[in-house]
Amino acid sequence: MRREVPDVALTRGEARTPRGRFGIDDDPVFVIDQSRCIGCEACVQACMECGTHRGRSLIHLERFDRATTTQTAPMVCMHCEDPTCAQVCPADAIKQNEDGIVQSALKPRCIGCSNCVLACPFGVPKYYAEIDQMMKCDMCTDRTSEGYAPMCASVCPSEALWYGTIEQFHDQRQGSLLRDFFFGRQEVRTKVFTVVDDLAAGPIDVLGEVRTSWLDDPFAIEDGAR
Repeated sequence: MRREVPDVALTRGEARTPRGRFGIDDDPVFVIDQSRCIGCEACVQACMECGTHRGRSLIHLERFDRATTTQTAPMVCMHCEDPTCAQVCPADAIKQNEDGIVQSALKPRCIGCSNCVLACPFGVPKYYAEIDQMMKCDMCTDRTSEGYAPMCASVCPSEALWYGTIEQFHDQRQGSLLRDFFFGRQEVRTKVFTVVDDLAAGPIDVLGEVRTSWLDDPFAIEDGAR
């Protein structure tokens, strides 16, 4: 089950609202199209060279064995609207700025407990023992605040990582945009968008085809628990 950004066109005489044609702000958004990833790791190298990352890449590639070939997919922080990592941090070290960017754990607050690592539904935060701190993708806030694309998106040759407005996406690209994910019955909305129903199927498209009839509680387990 997934909810997509509606593809709404302007009708004749309809004024363009401040929220744009697609019902959300016209500010640039970060988009992942996993079906376009070619596994070159240019994003990993670019992230590693960012001055604020201390020589570490805060993005990594996942590899999925699909029998005839291996699908790669870039993994960045999805920047949840209600971040679980921040909720479970006992030291209040993980902050979310006014733009919705969830930041790495702040020093000296971070106590290295790894609660955030275990709680993240996307498996993004990483604890680095040598610096005793959790670090993760912060969407290159030093760049995006100045109007530049995140480093990974600026170097991706296949545009699997893309940065621009929703309007630009629909003008230039195919596919639908997804930012609502379900983990069991828990819905998680993210700031980062994922492309589905593109020309080629990516990992999210494949997972979306899985039957979830168990959600209907066919054995009335929950009814019996009431």
